[in-house]
Amino acid sequence: MRIKRSIVWLFVISLVMFAVVAANSQTKKSTSKKTTTATEPPIRGPNTEEGASQAAKSSRVLREIMGTPDKGIPRDLLDKAECVLVFPQVLKVGVIVGGQRGRGVASCRTRSGWSAPAFFEMKGGSVGFQIGGQATDFVLLFMNESGLRSLMSDRFELGGEASVAAGPVGRTTSASTDVKMDAQILSYSRSKGLFAGASLKGQVISPDESDMEGTYGNGIRAETILATNKSRAPSEVQVFPKALTKYSSRVAR
Repeated sequence: MRIKRSIVWLFVISLVMFAVVAANSQTKKSTSKKTTTATEPPIRGPNTEEGASQAAKSSRVLREIMGTPDKGIPRDLLDKAECVLVFPQVLKVGVIVGGQRGRGVASCRTRSGWSAPAFFEMKGGSVGFQIGGQATDFVLLFMNESGLRSLMSDRFELGGEASVAAGPVGRTTSASTDVKMDAQILSYSRSKGLFAGASLKGQVISPDESDMEGTYGNGIRAETILATNKSRAPSEVQVFPKALTKYSSRVAR
């Protein structure tokens, strides 16, 4: 009898222990599932209209340029870039002494793809004969960590704090022998349908505080956004990093 009772008690204890282990396992699975599926909320400011407009314009410029591979940015060069900044429709004004000013959108590579878009402005002067009101599209490729640090700063001058060179055009970079591959930034321009490498020395680039605040809220810095997953950006401005993904899907190393 004692042996039978011992066997019964061992059986009961085994059942209880099995139930406890199963319950703990189920709790861990549930917790793990919540952890992996939870997503952070979007960073949204009070007014995304201007940011959405700039993102749409910059995306259109990128698609049109990359849509002509023989005359566009070489794909292998784009794959090497760490960040891309597009200034659509930069206006050049003046008669003898002139200047140009534009607003643009940038995105950098993260470990999950292209980042949420950040907004910048470009200002600079030029001397010589000017055609009043001429609009030009500019594309800048930030090729290395030094160029990336410049973009993350509050303000930098092309050719000053950051070295810049006119980028090559064509299907591959092998088509060009004079491009300065050690430059931190490669620049391009498109005006009246003509796309080519361009020297933008002397132009000053800084975050566009108005578009940044409207899109993401007060106090959000461009460097923070450029390290943020694009899914956390308002849906209205995600069009720019999505356009970049179409032409280069490499993630940050």
